[in-house]
Amino acid sequence: MKDEALNDLLYRMADDLLVLGHRNAEWTGIGPLLEEDIAFSSMAQDKIGQSLALYTLLHEAGEPDPDTLGFMRDASDFRNCIFVELPNGEYDFSLIRHFLFDTALAVRIDSLTRCSYEPLANLARKIQAELKYHALHANTFVRKLGTATGESINRLQRSIDEALPFALGIFESTPWEKEIVERSLCESETILESRWRARIDRIVATTALTLPSRDVLTPVYGGRAGQHSEHLQPLIDEMTEVYRSDPETEW
Repeated sequence: MKDEALNDLLYRMADDLLVLGHRNAEWTGIGPLLEEDIAFSSMAQDKIGQSLALYTLLHEAGEPDPDTLGFMRDASDFRNCIFVELPNGEYDFSLIRHFLFDTALAVRIDSLTRCSYEPLANLARKIQAELKYHALHANTFVRKLGTATGESINRLQRSIDEALPFALGIFESTPWEKEIVERSLCESETILESRWRARIDRIVATTALTLPSRDVLTPVYGGRAGQHSEHLQPLIDEMTEVYRSDPETEW
């Protein structure tokens, strides 16, 4: 019998990481600095590896194998938030997405280290170590560029204003949230969002940037229910092209 609540949690996280991992990988070779080219490539590799670990937990729970989950589903089957599927845009948008998403992921992973499902708790402890470096990278560059020049501050501010409604979609509730909380699999999305906001507030307060009030933002939801933007299916088609050409081949 499927554990729908646990599967919901695992699919959401795995799909977020796989999709954003591929988006980050698009910076390979075209980063604004060699350092950033390497950084985004490395973080992309980490995220795709983390998604594999989560798909493996799903497979152990009776779902299809990780390659099938990652490469043989259409956009409507994915449960990632819309935020991660948006095109990279300019570097400022990708940096702000990295900052907002990885801070949210760190908050969720912290909660999952106390997960009642021990395999997920153990995996969360491993991911936690990698995320320290991701958070350090994001925080450092937001602070640097958020206090540098008028242009850098203005560009980051525009990206924050654009990204925040989508970032709130990370915390979109699902029909299984009540059970997830009751079973101590993870804390509620409301609690996680509150902790996330406190963390990003602390970093932004050290810059010339501002965060709009939560009250004036309209969250962009839908991704957790398989309702995505026009950007996801083309991305899936691109990232699965080789595998779908012959799924039986050993590459």
